[in-house]
Amino acid sequence: MARLRAANQSAPARTSEGLIPRLHRAAFFRRFGPGLITGAADDDPSGIAAYSQAGAQFGFNMLWTMLVLYPLMSTMQMISARIGRVTGYGLATNMRRIFPRWLVLTLVSLLLIANTINIGADLAAMGAAAELVTGASRHAFTLLFAAVSLTLQILVPYHRYVHFLKVLTLALFAYVGVVFTVQIDWSQVAQRAVMPQLELTGATATMVVAVFGTTISPYLLFWQASEEVEDERVNPVDHPLIESPQEAPVELRRIRWDTYVGMAFANTIAFFIILTTAVTLHVSGRTDIQTSADAAEALRPIAGEFAFALFSLGIIGTGLLAVPVLAGSAAYAVSESQGWDNGLERKPRQAVGFYSVIGLAVVVGLVVDYSPLDPIKALFWTAVINGVVSVPLMASMMIIVSRRDEMGGFVAGAWLRVIGWIATGCMAAAVLTMFAVR
Repeated sequence: MARLRAANQSAPARTSEGLIPRLHRAAFFRRFGPGLITGAADDDPSGIAAYSQAGAQFGFNMLWTMLVLYPLMSTMQMISARIGRVTGYGLATNMRRIFPRWLVLTLVSLLLIANTINIGADLAAMGAAAELVTGASRHAFTLLFAAVSLTLQILVPYHRYVHFLKVLTLALFAYVGVVFTVQIDWSQVAQRAVMPQLELTGATATMVVAVFGTTISPYLLFWQASEEVEDERVNPVDHPLIESPQEAPVELRRIRWDTYVGMAFANTIAFFIILTTAVTLHVSGRTDIQTSADAAEALRPIAGEFAFALFSLGIIGTGLLAVPVLAGSAAYAVSESQGWDNGLERKPRQAVGFYSVIGLAVVVGLVVDYSPLDPIKALFWTAVINGVVSVPLMASMMIIVSRRDEMGGFVAGAWLRVIGWIATGCMAAAVLTMFAVR
């Protein structure tokens, strides 16, 4: 399992007590990223659409989902990151060593389909938002955003590209700003967030699965594990923890805080999106929101031009962050399942299959914008598919992180395993309830 590495490293191995505390802090903040980027990418235009629908249709009564999902999402993303950092391989590679090939290929194929549709819907939403702001053709903007995303992924090395992704996370603060443009009864918000008034119907169950599926999403799990591997590869003093246990105290602490902060960021923004659409669209009777652009346009007469502009610009910024994460996670999963060379740090000629999947996912996704396929229905059901696929994927991760032959001395602790299985059970229960009450 261990990869061959140079026996002698000129840089000293890092330990929890062997470095100056100031250097520890500098290294921590410099490498703060996989969890933050993953969390921010969760609030992509399709996620914004799902959260907007939840707020518009159910008001404050869907805010509880964000409170419940934070510990569950954080745990699953932390397990994903742990698997990648300990073993030095992504999720698909680890799954390929343990589970039947047909199961791995099925999960990867469903991920590729869902991600491709998601990319198309995100690009279309970005184009529509740009059209709302500028009045220019949405199709021209969609092509432009697709070209920019592909160019950056293919031509810019990962160690530079990752800084661009970190900057784009700032776009999500637009949704914090929107909240301050409207009046909110915070006592009612607090009450409904902990005591929602919901009837168990097919529509309610489907919405819960869609929110769960777009929050604990398979592509985020694949992405964070692979980016931990990518970070380890580009830093010459880093190694898989199973090979260099002395690095574990610093690295596992970094993963823990990076993930906690990233997922808190994601869930807080999602909470604000549901809150904004609940206090504006739901209250005014606008419950027929279909897209993130619809939500932005509907806000204009209710909350004003400033709220409309913030909401629209947030869609574009989060889309530029999410499209490469969607395409990249699909490419990592497919490449790892096939044993191909992969990685955003590699040049295209060094990982032809990997970059081909990225290009194919973006191009086919772009076709969605011009096809007769209803992108709104496709987008919503993609979130539902993500919820269904998440169940076996999460169960697979829990098995991997509990196996000593895979994780060595870094198997997940008891609390991490308990909460991880609770998260898997909650997702399975939501999916089964959806099918039972439809």
